[in-house]
Amino acid sequence: MQKIDLDTSALAREITAEGYATRHLLSPTACEEMIGLYDDDARFRKRIVMEHRAYGQGEYKYFAYPLPDPVAALRAALYPALAEVANGWRRTLGEDGVFPATLDAYLAHCHAAGQTRPTPLLLRYGPGGFNCLHQDLYGELVFPLQAAILLNEPNADFTGGEFIMVEQRPRAQSRGMVVPLRRGEAVIFPVHHRPAIGTRGPYRLTMRHGVSRVRSGRRHTLGIIFHDAA
Repeated sequence: MQKIDLDTSALAREITAEGYATRHLLSPTACEEMIGLYDDDARFRKRIVMEHRAYGQGEYKYFAYPLPDPVAALRAALYPALAEVANGWRRTLGEDGVFPATLDAYLAHCHAAGQTRPTPLLLRYGPGGFNCLHQDLYGELVFPLQAAILLNEPNADFTGGEFIMVEQRPRAQSRGMVVPLRRGEAVIFPVHHRPAIGTRGPYRLTMRHGVSRVRSGRRHTLGIIFHDAA
């Protein structure tokens, strides 16, 4: 895994302007190694077939603790910069509390609240696969940002399968976004809402994300969620 050195100010500006930010995080070799974990069932605590729950078409698996070293390293390395952004959002919205500076400290809060199950996951889509618009909420404690890293090369390993987001604006029509990604690139985006400033002050924009239909090939994604599940 390459060193992660996120410019927090630039990250906050991009997410404020666009609703998301992208950063290249994994090499092609690291992507292949991550995909290779999918068939090692000992690494995972749960498998979800999307069709069975009307979530879409495809499947995903939640990693078990202890997380594989590359996944744990990514989660810990991304968290501090995103915590700075998240604390800025709390100040903007007038919310109480501060997210701790380290992932270990934040997870201690999750575990004390009964949220002890790990949430990083691998997703796999084949031809016709898609993921309905959703939010990754797993308990009362929610860290407001997450990351999804594309592990295959678009238009080589698969076609279609774009990462999509919808921003629901109060008293206005929703805004749709398609996020172009390359292999090893992460999209960093809100879990459930982000702040905006209107004529009457700050307010929340509700966010949902998903994946459009895969037309051919196979698409894998690594999802990094920072709050654990109840």
